Amino acid sequence: MSAHRWFARAALLCALAAALTPIAAAGLRGAVLLLAVGAGGVVLTVAALYWALTRRGVLRAAAVGVAVVAPLVVVVLFVAAHLLWVVLLAAGFAVLALLAARAALRRPHSPVLEHLAPEAEHPFLIMNPRSGGGKVTKFDLPRRAAELGAEVALLDGPEQIDVVALARAAVARGADLLGVAGGDGTQALVAGVAAEHGLPFLVISAGTRNHFAMDLGLDRADPVAGLTALTDGVELHVDLARINGRPFVNNASFGVYAQIVEDPAYRDDKTRTVLARLPDLLTGPGRTRLTARLPGTEIDAPQAILVSNNPYGSSDLAGLSRRDRLDGGVLGVVAVTVSSTRAALGLLRRTRTRGLTRGLATSVTVEADVPRIPVGVDGESLLLDTPVRCTIEPGALRVRVPGVRVRRRPAEPAVDWVRLLELAGPRRG
Repeated sequence: MSAHRWFARAALLCALAAALTPIAAAGLRGAVLLLAVGAGGVVLTVAALYWALTRRGVLRAAAVGVAVVAPLVVVVLFVAAHLLWVVLLAAGFAVLALLAARAALRRPHSPVLEHLAPEAEHPFLIMNPRSGGGKVTKFDLPRRAAELGAEVALLDGPEQIDVVALARAAVARGADLLGVAGGDGTQALVAGVAAEHGLPFLVISAGTRNHFAMDLGLDRADPVAGLTALTDGVELHVDLARINGRPFVNNASFGVYAQIVEDPAYRDDKTRTVLARLPDLLTGPGRTRLTARLPGTEIDAPQAILVSNNPYGSSDLAGLSRRDRLDGGVLGVVAVTVSSTRAALGLLRRTRTRGLTRGLATSVTVEADVPRIPVGVDGESLLLDTPVRCTIEPGALRVRVPGVRVRRRPAEPAVDWVRLLELAGPRRG
């Protein structure tokens, strides 16, 4: 029998053990009380956290107090009833069930197809010495690139330089490869120029986060490794997304996060700005009403929308993790609606009817009740005209990467208990 079938059976047995442990130790009535107390504590804590985010003053302070005290009360009640060990044992079985379920549902990951990379005779690289805390200077990237025959343009002046114009001018002079050592926002703009001219694009992970580099399998702690692709590299043909025509390589965020980041006070005091703005943005009159439209689906009045160049893993709602691949030809869409305490509690179940919508589409249109809205695009705050349209261009970008890259495990699959039952059953045929 396959390992997947054994893992599926182990997951079901551990889940059954987690359910039966309280009954065996405390009886049916005791198990019901355990479940009621534990679930009540979770519900009360989540509700209190929601109130802490959507209220001010005394109500916020009281909600924070409830969110802290509720879990402690639950633990005290379990200890007083001499049942804490039962809860911990059941929780251990539940964790084992989850691990086994993911192992059963995990499938082999097929890597992006690699293509031969023709030698670049006139590579042109744009480097931002201020990005990533000074990685360009720290790793001596300009000198290393020059030694490999690349022309380097440094963004080291106080003035704002148009990197798109800079890249297009290089193409006009005969550049046959474009690259960037900097943040994802700059990467995306220059990648758009490379895609327009059918040129290979080199990613050097010299930014702060460089999620695009991570999803390409590059080592973000070693930007020098990206340069080796100039002499020993392969090409990956990946997708490029656009928002109102502007390219992006990671994601575009609408709603609460984008509006907070747009606030000038956010840079000076992030925590105070978030706490001050959230009540109005989540439930008050200061909230912009958004509507997301994708083929066959309309999402009305979400507080936050994330549109990504290929979907993120099912456990990641904020675009802070990673994508299994960049050549799926689709946009990932995640929308969160938490306009009430009930909706906030419903997020625990992660279902569309309870405040969370996930989807895939080749185009997404976001409408608003105002003519312009703030949007976070690859970490940069922009103000865009509505409606805002996001599209995907499959295989539009030729990315030059080193032949040897970081081997990464794919994102964990979502647990599907119906599928587990099918796997655990006898082999058909």
